[in-house]
Amino acid sequence: MKTGEVIKWLDATFHPEYQEDYDNAGFLLGNSASDYRGALVALDLTPAVVDEAVRLGLSLIVTHHPFIFTGVKRLTDGTETGRMVMTLAKNDISVYAAHTNLDNLSWGVSGVLAQKLGLRNCHILKGMDGAQDDSIGAGMVGDLDEPVGVEVFLTRVKEVIGIPFVRVSQQTHRGPAALVRRVALCGGSGAEFIGDALRAGADIYLTADLKYHDFQRTDGRMLLADIGHYESEQFAKDIIFRAISEKFCTFACRISETQQGIVNYI
Repeated sequence: MKTGEVIKWLDATFHPEYQEDYDNAGFLLGNSASDYRGALVALDLTPAVVDEAVRLGLSLIVTHHPFIFTGVKRLTDGTETGRMVMTLAKNDISVYAAHTNLDNLSWGVSGVLAQKLGLRNCHILKGMDGAQDDSIGAGMVGDLDEPVGVEVFLTRVKEVIGIPFVRVSQQTHRGPAALVRRVALCGGSGAEFIGDALRAGADIYLTADLKYHDFQRTDGRMLLADIGHYESEQFAKDIIFRAISEKFCTFACRISETQQGIVNYI
């Protein structure tokens, strides 16, 4: 099998046409005519991930975040990106990214997080402009089976995503006995959808990369919780792994063992 056959299938599965205008998802590097020897899945392309793929003899790395995102003016051994590209080319390893297109699929990053948190009656938080399908768009909103206290719900969130704490706004208008029933969430950076979460009637909105003043934007009408960028998107690796391993079951597919979040909690 050739790498190009796998790339064609990845395109048909993850729909690069649904990526945002600023994004750079899809087939980023490599030779589509090379022999396919298996895939390594990671959230980010790092030197450790590249070395892991070389050591394992794999021919394709599939990440969530594109390693080429903005313009690249030079590729030399003087930059980390340049060194990775030269190592990848030398070892005939291709790179593919499923980024905001995977975010915008109802079964993608936010959909899986909603499922793991036990949400029901889920639907897209913010539909994608121009999309003919209402299952395409950013974030997710859904309901818990039964209302629970804020601390109880946040404890569940921390257990699911594996972090010791979250940054959360004050409950000024909701009171200490406030309950959580409707939950909105967006894996990764989702501050731009705070208004959509409010309009959806969410009791709490989970996302990442919130700034100080973002926590003031709801006037206490809805709780905001920053649950971490890597942590909120980590299940993208599982989605990609399952998709590849189920289709190409005779070839090796591994989730990177060297990939870790770049923010530590101490």
